[in-house]
Amino acid sequence: MNIIAINGSPRKKFNTATILQHVLDGARQACPDIECEMVNLYEHDYKGCISCFECKRLGGKNYGKCAVHDGIADILTRSLHADCLVFGSPVYFSDVTGMMRCFWERLYFPNFVYDKYYSSLAPKKIRTAFIYTMNIPEQLMDKTGYPQRFAQMEMFAGKLFGHKPFVQYVCDTYQFNDYSKYKMEVFSETEKAKVRETQFPLDCRKAEEIG
Repeated sequence: MNIIAINGSPRKKFNTATILQHVLDGARQACPDIECEMVNLYEHDYKGCISCFECKRLGGKNYGKCAVHDGIADILTRSLHADCLVFGSPVYFSDVTGMMRCFWERLYFPNFVYDKYYSSLAPKKIRTAFIYTMNIPEQLMDKTGYPQRFAQMEMFAGKLFGHKPFVQYVCDTYQFNDYSKYKMEVFSETEKAKVRETQFPLDCRKAEEIG
């Protein structure tokens, strides 16, 4: 059994990566023999779907798979044969990062059939989880409709991989180790530090439970 965590953050050791690592740690606690892998998308050179439609060409050699061979080609193949996929992204301008969005385009689109059911070509059923980290508090997240916005890609994953995804929101995150170095008076460092001390450990524990 294996689990792949996909880190859509440019930071490899901060909020999103930390939460993802706790998911992997929780998986290891539940199943010591499980193979765990962390993929940092910002380490790879790739683009989103280029609309070549080779994945839909009848009789074509790339039917049902992405025809573009770039920095994530092997990751896409491994992802489709994983037992569990965990997607983690910070929220930039009310959505996941561009790198995560591009990854989803490349992973999802070749495996949906353009029939009346939008059938799945995924080679197996896969458990999935979606982790979102953001600097706004939970009340504002709900007020601005983030969960509804994110739900679309979660729905596609459920249809594609045959399981309803797990979802975790990590709100009001601590963004810097030293706020004094940045123009940030819109946020209270004191309040952020308090949330980091009291809430973030609980978020990490929930991530372990997801694992």
